[in-house]
Amino acid sequence: MMADYLLRLALLLPLLGVMIWGSLKLTRYLQTRLVGLQGGSGTLELVETSLLAPGLKLAVVRFHNREILLGCSRAGIVRLGEAQGDERAETLTLPPKSEV
Repeated sequence: MMADYLLRLALLLPLLGVMIWGSLKLTRYLQTRLVGLQGGSGTLELVETSLLAPGLKLAVVRFHNREILLGCSRAGIVRLGEAQGDERAETLTLPPKSEV
């Protein structure tokens, strides 16, 4: 009884590991194919993201040679600032504050 259990464990555990490894490789392959298909015109590019807190992150998006800083939360997306694509972070221009 115990030998049967150990034999099944010895056969199924490596099989499970190979299946996990294969699914990870397949996922990585399909993600690279999907990113390649989405490229299209190339006017929109995600440059960098930074996680601030759970559900809160900053993202830099390049759109028509402009880099746009976005704040992303569960409530939505807010444009925080904008700069030309060849400029550095010191020249970041913030949008005018709107009073509500």
